[in-house]
Amino acid sequence: MAARRATDEMRDRVVLGEFGVRNVHTTDFPGNYPGYDDAWDQRRFEEAFRVDVIREEEDTLEFDMVGIDAAIANAFRRILLAEVPTMAVEKVFVYNNTSIVQDEILAHRLGLIPIRADPRLFEYRNQDQEGTEIDTLQFQLKIKCKRNPQAAKESSDPDELYFNHKVYSKHMTWVPLGNQTDLFPDADFRPVHDDILIALLRPGQEIDVLMHCVKGIGKKVARVANARLDTFSREVFRHEGLKNLVRLARVRNHYIFSVESTGILPPDVLVSEAIKILMGKCQRFLNELDSVAME
Repeated sequence: MAARRATDEMRDRVVLGEFGVRNVHTTDFPGNYPGYDDAWDQRRFEEAFRVDVIREEEDTLEFDMVGIDAAIANAFRRILLAEVPTMAVEKVFVYNNTSIVQDEILAHRLGLIPIRADPRLFEYRNQDQEGTEIDTLQFQLKIKCKRNPQAAKESSDPDELYFNHKVYSKHMTWVPLGNQTDLFPDADFRPVHDDILIALLRPGQEIDVLMHCVKGIGKKVARVANARLDTFSREVFRHEGLKNLVRLARVRNHYIFSVESTGILPPDVLVSEAIKILMGKCQRFLNELDSVAME
């Protein structure tokens, strides 16, 4: 019985010790443990696998993925981070920039501003062709700082002395390309946040740029959060009076996801798109296996 319990622990738990972590290897394959049938069975997988939504808000989704191998859970995590496409500023055409921010820094800042536009409405842009209404969003940022003639002479507050001395993301305006007005009659393409500070200006300084946003893959603000406030730091093992009284372990096939969106897409849509991408990767792998077998 003791051997059986030890084997069950190896199959079901990742044990955190004082100086290391045990049972981290994948065990979900036939013959790994004598006396256990670990052959793949779709019915058994469907019965054991579940997704429990713990918390869902406008830009945040926390859920548990239970009954899945670590490799699949990690693949899903990496897809969420870097392979779900979004619309972002790709090219910046600078017509005038007399601010203290160099053109390259300004373009980089603009490229980091999340754009509220559903990428599923657009095609990927061919880099060898000009942008069109089906693959490009165009934004303009045109602003000039002026003195406020009504400001008190003794005032030293820039907010009172100047007009438009702070350039925010809210100053970016959508300029429809082609027939985008007809394609997206109810669209509200704009930055996700209006209060992102881009630059500071003084009287006479101005910025006049045109931006092209395209569909692409980038890293988003999405992460696998620490499990329910417990970081598994193993700090307890540093205390002589506690380390022999505590046993740390986690369920091997239970993974907690906390998905925080930048606001471009809701977190549930990010999860849905990540699942589609993972399914596509699996299908391509199966197709490659079939082509090798035919050869």
